[in-house]
Amino acid sequence: MIRTVRLLPALLLGPVLLTACGSERAGEAEADPAELASRARALGIAPESVYATDAPGHTLAQQSVGVYGGDGFSATYVSRQKGTQVRLTVDRGTMTAATCEQQPGAEPSATPVTCALDGDAWYRSSGQWAEYAVPKKGFVIRVGGTNVPRDVLREAADHLHRPSADELDTLLPSAPAGGEPVERGDLPPVGDGAPNNDVDAGG
Repeated sequence: MIRTVRLLPALLLGPVLLTACGSERAGEAEADPAELASRARALGIAPESVYATDAPGHTLAQQSVGVYGGDGFSATYVSRQKGTQVRLTVDRGTMTAATCEQQPGAEPSATPVTCALDGDAWYRSSGQWAEYAVPKKGFVIRVGGTNVPRDVLREAADHLHRPSADELDTLLPSAPAGGEPVERGDLPPVGDGAPNNDVDAGG
C-alpha cells in the first residue's frame, strides 16, 4: 500500500512497487573498502556516500561523477535514445513524512512537491520532474529526472548498491600518488568557498 503524505484521509493507490531498495548485485563482489575510501577522499567525497545503480535504458556519463554538496556524491545516467537523464545524488540529511513535501524538487516548478511512501522510499514529484528518495542512516539517496517514466526511476532506486570493483574504476579514478586530495579548480582560495565562474576576456 502506498501512503500519501497529506492532511486528507489515506488513499489506497495500489500495490507496493518497491520491495528492497539497495539490493546487492548477485555474483559481483563490492569494491575493496580501503581502495574506495582512498579514491573518494581524494575527490572530497565521503566514502559512505558512493553508490551506483542500474537505470533501464541509461548508461553512466563518467564525466558527470563528482562531489555533491559538502562531501556527497553525484552521478548522471543518460539515454541517448530518449534524451533523458537519471541523476543519482547522495547527501547528508534525512527525509520523513513531516519533511518530504517541504524539501524542494531538483527542477524549478510552480507545482508543489507531492510525496508518496513507496516501499522503503519516497516517490516525490513536481510537474515533469520526479524522483525516488531512499533514506539511509545519516543521508538520503535520490534518483530522479525530468520526463523519466516512474518505472525507470523505480528500478533505479531498487537497484541502488555499493559499487563493485569494476564499477569503481568507472566511477572514481585512482587516487594520486601520496593520497593528496585533488584540488577543485572551481573553488577560490579565499572567501566562502563558492565556485569561481570568472572567465578571461573573450570567454
